[in-house]
Amino acid sequence: MPFLTSLFHHLLNLCFPPRCLSCSLDTTAPSSLCPKCWEALNFIDAPTCSLCGLPLETIGDTVLCGPCLHKRPSYHRCRSVLVYDKASKALILGFKHGDKTENSTLMARWLAQTGHGLLTTSDLIIPVPLHRTRLLKRRYNQAALLAAALSRQSGCPWAGMLLHRHKKTEYQGRGTARQRNVAGAFRCAQPARIAGQRILLIDDVFTTGATVESCSRALLKAGAQQVQVLTVARALPQRYNEWSIL
Repeated sequence: MPFLTSLFHHLLNLCFPPRCLSCSLDTTAPSSLCPKCWEALNFIDAPTCSLCGLPLETIGDTVLCGPCLHKRPSYHRCRSVLVYDKASKALILGFKHGDKTENSTLMARWLAQTGHGLLTTSDLIIPVPLHRTRLLKRRYNQAALLAAALSRQSGCPWAGMLLHRHKKTEYQGRGTARQRNVAGAFRCAQPARIAGQRILLIDDVFTTGATVESCSRALLKAGAQQVQVLTVARALPQRYNEWSIL
């Protein structure tokens, strides 16, 4: 059987060669990137803010960025794999809006590597939900696909229906308008399943932090012991080089 399975995959690759998940050029392996697209990605490495994971220049285990010093987030920790820039944006938008759901396999591998410490201290993976009208339009929730793929790779269970977005919100960019937009937009459908659990919240992009902050508050209100956040990409704040380190 292993021989037949290997032969089948070999024939399948001959007929349908694997392609880069970003630019669609031929690659040597499925669910991968070509060398050019791989080299264009900017992975987030230490040092970062010990709370929100913002890349910093100061070295240390407990260094905080300016915003976290000003107001600590409700979640315990946040980590992101990539800087959200031109290269990662093409990959993520293809996954999010272009029906490239196969991208979730590669992204989940990255999430498992970057979020290893978060996974080992979490009991349940929960994706950031979409409002039902947006879900019907898009047909899938990209965060839920990431959560499911990460659960398969890590063994940590996931639940996609415990957190609901009951308030339809429109994109309003950055800043306080976005924070007001998502304030109170989420609630937990079954608080009993949340109570006492260490939650790992999954999303594709951390933009201002307003969405994951609102989700975290809803989960903590339902009785979660703690909430940690893991995203594929992190948008750097405007004027990042001027105020990210205090």
